[in-house]
Amino acid sequence: MDQQLPCIRGECDCDYYALSDPRQQHTNVPFHLLPQILYATHRFPSAVLGASGDLAKKKTFPALFGLYRNGFFPAKTHIVGYARTKMTPDEYHKRVSQYIKVPEAFPTQLSEFLAVTSYVEGQYDDDASYQHLNKYLEKIENNSKIAEGHRNRLFYMALPPSVFIPVAKGIKKNVYSKGAINRLVVEKPFGMDLESSRHLGKELGALFSENEIYRIDHYLGKEMVKNIMTMRFANVFFGSIWNAQHIDNIQITFKEPFGTEGRGGYFDEFGIIRDVIQNHLFQVLSLIAMERPISLDAEAIRDEKVKVLRCIPPIVSKDALLGQYGKSEDGTKPGYLEDDTLKNKQSVTPTFATLVAWINNERWQGVPFILKAGKALNESKVEIRIQFKNVAGQLFNTVPRNELVIR
Repeated sequence: MDQQLPCIRGECDCDYYALSDPRQQHTNVPFHLLPQILYATHRFPSAVLGASGDLAKKKTFPALFGLYRNGFFPAKTHIVGYARTKMTPDEYHKRVSQYIKVPEAFPTQLSEFLAVTSYVEGQYDDDASYQHLNKYLEKIENNSKIAEGHRNRLFYMALPPSVFIPVAKGIKKNVYSKGAINRLVVEKPFGMDLESSRHLGKELGALFSENEIYRIDHYLGKEMVKNIMTMRFANVFFGSIWNAQHIDNIQITFKEPFGTEGRGGYFDEFGIIRDVIQNHLFQVLSLIAMERPISLDAEAIRDEKVKVLRCIPPIVSKDALLGQYGKSEDGTKPGYLEDDTLKNKQSVTPTFATLVAWINNERWQGVPFILKAGKALNESKVEIRIQFKNVAGQLFNTVPRNELVIR
């Protein structure tokens, strides 16, 4: 990131660390900082690569509509969806608006938003497809009378990491706007493991400069997560009890009431641990457990989070419980192995996991951090539950222990 951009809504402009490798100096941003990325590029067409995917329709486009509705789009912004799926303009607009909630007081805003987004079909490993995309972007820029040198472009990769590198190469070779501002936004997961994460960072770094690359974990845009630092460091009474002397355990829970529902092919590559726990829940853990940073600068917050992660030893099998959902009791919902998009019908990929992490430092020695995540469960819930120790010599046997629940 070439400059520190103030958060429009008043939250901290904090950086978020790539958990897969705490030694790399990556720039990572939470989802709510998208308006700052937009304003950093001033006016531009923006390409959402993977526009037909689940992430795009459920997260990316609803978030973009929210930014548009609140006036965070710079002038002459145009969103171009790009994917392999063949779609007519009407089919594309129906797909991207499927999960958008329109306030009753502003019924026309959705149609206004859809008027500034369009679709281009193309392959992820084909130069001709990217050249077609480039011509389409140039047509938009010409129609908008954007001068040479000001044709800034943002590329949002709502894609699986297996195609990050070929897509980045196709963009740099064919669609990169020379002499203007370019930004590449990469969605998690950032690789499959430490080795692939380092390889991905090396390949992207060879194509784009570090200030052009943004790494996003959309989970960090949740109000609950954004409020953790304020709650901890703006309330003096938490300072003296936020440690192993007073806290018995900390539980971080992620529950979804639905299964993979057509995403079995993608999900089976990663499983619930890589898809949710390794990034979403460990980010929450590091915010809960880190020491007070010296400032709200990106590097200061990242450094404290990395210190926590380095104190966590590898999780052993006795501290792990894995599972996979089956068919619902009434038979109306298929089991994981019955997902039509799942190729390996003998898959043992977990859709549920409970892991216990231990932080070996002075503040948290002996306190279990219990991370629970699963799909096709009984409810939708995201929760942090901090349970305090029992009072010594408890007089009131029927009184449960104190706990702080954040939702």
